[in-house]
Amino acid sequence: MRALVAGAVAVTTVLGMTACGGGSTDEPGGEDISSGSRQLKLVAYAVPKPGFDKIIPAFRATPEGRHIGFSQSYGASGDQSRKVARRVPADVVNFSVEPDISRLVKEGVVDEDWKTQAPNNSTPFGSVVALVVRKGNPKNIRDWDDLLKPGVQVITPNPGSSGSAKWNLLAPYSAKSDGGRNPQAGLDYVSKLVRDHITVQPKSGREATTAFEQGQGDVLISYENEAIMLTRESTEQRQQVEYVIPPQTFKIENPVAVVNTSTDKPAAKSFVSFLFTPEGQRLWAQTGFRPVIPEVIEETASLFPGRIERLWTIAELGKVLGQGTANENDGKDLTGWKAVDTALFGSKGAITQIYNTGGRK
Repeated sequence: MRALVAGAVAVTTVLGMTACGGGSTDEPGGEDISSGSRQLKLVAYAVPKPGFDKIIPAFRATPEGRHIGFSQSYGASGDQSRKVARRVPADVVNFSVEPDISRLVKEGVVDEDWKTQAPNNSTPFGSVVALVVRKGNPKNIRDWDDLLKPGVQVITPNPGSSGSAKWNLLAPYSAKSDGGRNPQAGLDYVSKLVRDHITVQPKSGREATTAFEQGQGDVLISYENEAIMLTRESTEQRQQVEYVIPPQTFKIENPVAVVNTSTDKPAAKSFVSFLFTPEGQRLWAQTGFRPVIPEVIEETASLFPGRIERLWTIAELGKVLGQGTANENDGKDLTGWKAVDTALFGSKGAITQIYNTGGRK
């Protein structure tokens, strides 16, 4: 029903590039990745940096990537998207949520058909929402209701800047609302969580992880891949953690796109294609991200222990929340992220209003 994996956590340093972007001297794993007669600029949300630290050198070792150097920028997904919308140079973008790419389509920076330009709707990897707790699980956190116990302090980013925050909140919202069919029950849960238990609201998923590493909070709502990273990295006994996959959780899908203002579209497309190769997919899995091609999903299943009873998706939730929106949307009900963002996270969204009022009605 749930996975509980023990491990240890090291206090990490948030690199300057995580907050404000890395330049041409980026060196994942100590290997220079900046040199090359061709150059690509990767702009991504903060969480997948460990994956790209493996992916980029592997791509550069292929015939297609041997002459391509990289510069990178990592940060909160929404903030990164807004930067590219303002024409900050980029060739490839990887964001936490689809609306952050939709913003670029609206601004003319990404093609409208971006989802068909790569496999799996241009989503090369994903994850599920997990709960990271201290070693021994002293608060006995097993499921979403446990986060509402008196005195439990929860860390999750602010959904105004962070895509990971949206995923984190969609998991309990969906579990409590039966996938949006009882929306008030889901909103009541989120209100209580925000009002009484969320004590720290960092800008990004990676900043939330760092806050938890530094001893803040009892529970970190996070991507499974972040939880896996935490269990692998520690050498300090006092910082050891475990993670729990709740019986009901949410499927995280993190899209990628080629920017149409790229100065080297062939190189950008070649890099995106590599993300979906068996080699690239194995590297994603090895760094804690769930692969998306069937052969590697099966091959790496042991890396993702536990059994999820109900895995909610954006497609399911969007279909429910978008019902009855046709009159305001050219005769068609909203679906997917358009429906979810409008109902929950837009300027008039219900969860946005909860955050604006601190969870108080």
